[in-house]
Amino acid sequence: MNSNNQPQEDQNEENFAEMFEQAYKEPSRMEPGQKVEAPIIKLTPEWALIEVGGKGEGYVAISELKDSAGNLIVKEGDRIRAWFLHTEEGEMRFTTKIGTGPAAMAQLGDAFRSHIPLAGTVSREMKGGFEITINGGLRAFCPFSQMGIRREEDKAAYIGKEFAFNIIEMDRRNIVLSRREMVEKERQEKAAALKETLHEGDKVHGTVTSIQKFGAFIDIGGVEGLLPVSEIAWSRTENVSDVLKSGQQVDVIVKKLDWDNQRISFSLKDTLQDPWETADANWPSGTYHTGTVTRLAPFGAFISLGEGVEGLLHVSRLGGDRRVNHPEDVLKVGQTIEVRIESVDSRNRRISLIPAEVSREQDETNATLSKYQGQAETEAPMMGSMGEQLKRQLEKKGKI
Repeated sequence: MNSNNQPQEDQNEENFAEMFEQAYKEPSRMEPGQKVEAPIIKLTPEWALIEVGGKGEGYVAISELKDSAGNLIVKEGDRIRAWFLHTEEGEMRFTTKIGTGPAAMAQLGDAFRSHIPLAGTVSREMKGGFEITINGGLRAFCPFSQMGIRREEDKAAYIGKEFAFNIIEMDRRNIVLSRREMVEKERQEKAAALKETLHEGDKVHGTVTSIQKFGAFIDIGGVEGLLPVSEIAWSRTENVSDVLKSGQQVDVIVKKLDWDNQRISFSLKDTLQDPWETADANWPSGTYHTGTVTRLAPFGAFISLGEGVEGLLHVSRLGGDRRVNHPEDVLKVGQTIEVRIESVDSRNRRISLIPAEVSREQDETNATLSKYQGQAETEAPMMGSMGEQLKRQLEKKGKI
């Protein structure tokens, strides 16, 4: 016996009595919808037992603690948030799903005040947004602006899908939801992960999410970047929709990374062979080809010869013998024209052209001139001999 303390046997009896009383005392009454944060003390194939303090133990269906693939996402000792549903055969039943059972409104109010996400399924499209069915059958509304989607996206593709939402407005009749904050947070998390691994020049796989006049947006795994119209192909792209479609899978090169402004730009044409690398072989000097007028400028017309290769037809070459002030006087965009390759400069990506008709006329003129020059050279000595003979004859007759 210790003079300063009571006997050890007495202390043990008192501690045991407290534990016995605590274990068997009647749990205090809980109201449906009351929230608890409790540790998991045991997992069974059907239930997760949670410790609810002095109120005893509660049960949560194990199915609520699995992911979509059926894998358990918790372990014994983890703390979870749950809401009291009811007492059944002396056991307290809880749920981790917001908006279910008789405690639905209390749960929703708690979720609204505490900014707790809840699951909902997009049931149909309606004016200005979507109707959302919350777990338990309650109806709510999510405006298009709060769905975190682009205006031009196919809204029908969202019908039937389940997402997490936050309640942003709530009264007795209406519940307004939003997932924009979650989408932005998820995007930031994925961007942070990519920032560690992504570099300019990398080739990545993505999905076309939106078509615009100035290009297309590409998703590379939760992060979007812009594919400018100038980077879609080596040839000029007039309509992006002629080349790409929403949902299309593409491989692109990371052209520029600007993490400070959260901008990524891509190139599709950089995944393709540069047509100028084979320009000398495909369009050798002196050969004739049919091209299409793509642009008209005061100094000449640009002619597309093939994928990504244009040649210049200078305005001075267009009129033949007559003067042309502007290419538009004789050509129009989209017109096909036969041309002759005058010269090729692959390094500087330049090809000089001559209209085939003018070139052939020049060839004919040059050929005729050469023929006459040849004849003149052949006939000149003969004419000289005849002149000398005539002179001698005239001299004999005394006429000279």
